[in-house]
Amino acid sequence: MPSGKGRPPAAPAKSRGGSSARQWVVVLPETATDLPKKPDAGPLFTRLPHPSTGQAALYLFGSDAYQIFEIKAFHEEYRSWFIGQEVQRDGRLFFATPMDPLFLVLFYLIKAEKEQGKFQPLNQILVDEEFSSSMKLLQCTSTSQSIHHLAEQKEIGGKKFFRYSEEKTLKWLKKKVNQLVKVLKENNIPVGGKVQAATFISNNPVNSGTEEDYIRYAHGLITEYVPEELSTALAKYLCLPQSTDLPAEPASKKRKLSDAPVEAAEDYTKFNTVDLKNKKASNKMSAAQKALAKVDKSGMKAMSSFFRPKTTAPK
Repeated sequence: MPSGKGRPPAAPAKSRGGSSARQWVVVLPETATDLPKKPDAGPLFTRLPHPSTGQAALYLFGSDAYQIFEIKAFHEEYRSWFIGQEVQRDGRLFFATPMDPLFLVLFYLIKAEKEQGKFQPLNQILVDEEFSSSMKLLQCTSTSQSIHHLAEQKEIGGKKFFRYSEEKTLKWLKKKVNQLVKVLKENNIPVGGKVQAATFISNNPVNSGTEEDYIRYAHGLITEYVPEELSTALAKYLCLPQSTDLPAEPASKKRKLSDAPVEAAEDYTKFNTVDLKNKKASNKMSAAQKALAKVDKSGMKAMSSFFRPKTTAPK
């Protein structure tokens, strides 16, 4: 079970008084912070390209870099945290969820295929001057064990060379979709056209989703981690018909913008989620403020009347 632990993604900045000026609250599995088996190892928050867009996003390598976690942020306005004796203005709640590192490796395989189009050692494919932590993907357990699902392989002189294979990748992604469809069915997750209404019926055992609905829904979730052209190719590979009707969006598509992958600034201290970029103050009144404005305030005392100076009774 995940446990909540407040951990700063980078060394917190110090205020003039010496206390921490920046802190964050992160919910993550305990395995992410297990004692490292190697010296000078430990949990590492770092930047890597998001496999769908290539834009910088924040990830967490576990204690010995055997596992990688995706960092997402849930954010609502006007929230803050009490941390010790301090109030942290940044009220976002960060989540670290386990991620298959092959999605990140896939990004580099496709990039190498477009640039070189030849067999290369995996450590050469993962070289990235902008994201130096990309080499840590080699340490992830599933990278070495499952790379054959994404690439053709040759061995020359005891060394292994790889090249991206779309055919193998589509087969691998199809397995991912099928596994997800199975989980959706087992947990009776609504995926059909009545998905919104079904979420409000707690005792409704009937799911109106068809097999195509399940596949389309799972396809939408999986392809959040692949480039757009591969998403289109996978839809054809799954024989999903093109529909003019808008399909039910996966739950992750309906999330708040602040729940999108966290885009990490270079100093790792600015978690620029989509809704925080170029944000401008709004002068619009909220629904609660509008309702309060309509209240008849005649006869009501002003708030200041409750805070008058205390008078001393005459002796």
